[in-house]
Amino acid sequence: MSSAAWFTVLIGLVVLERLAELVVSRRHAAWAFARGGREYGRSHYPVMVVLHSGFLVGALIEVRWGGRDFPAWGWAMLALAVATQALRWWCIATLGPRWNTRVIVVPGLPLVTGGPYRFLSHPNYVAVVLEGIALPLVHGAWVTALVFTVLNAALLTVRIRVENAALAEASSTSASPASGAPTSPPG
Repeated sequence: MSSAAWFTVLIGLVVLERLAELVVSRRHAAWAFARGGREYGRSHYPVMVVLHSGFLVGALIEVRWGGRDFPAWGWAMLALAVATQALRWWCIATLGPRWNTRVIVVPGLPLVTGGPYRFLSHPNYVAVVLEGIALPLVHGAWVTALVFTVLNAALLTVRIRVENAALAEASSTSASPASGAPTSPPG
């Protein structure tokens, strides 16, 4: 099997992983809404879906029809891409039913500070950024890596702003009646 065919299998595995994420996300969304969860930033979500789908398709197209060969750094990029999956699922496991592909906040829940969240505010986005670079570069698809990274940076600017505002709003509305001090924002 050619290296381009192996890359196609790799992208197929990532697609399956994304589908698993969507199943988990839908289950978690139902859990959150049943507990009074509120969704924020709906308008940017379709853009995120298109960008992430285009990223996978773009990498395949660039490798198949762009004449990309397996580069010397391909194995290192594969290791980094696998590590990003481990980080992503560590985030999902740490947040439990609070994790979602959408921004849904359940009022009154304390901020999650365990797992990777003890080190970073948004570790899942570190995984997304690194994967956006590493996965296409497994097979030399540098144009896809570059275009996705630039577009994703713009999207993450919006997404992180929405998440931070949602957490701040949830924090301010869940003030303790006795003290008037806000509780920890939900994760």
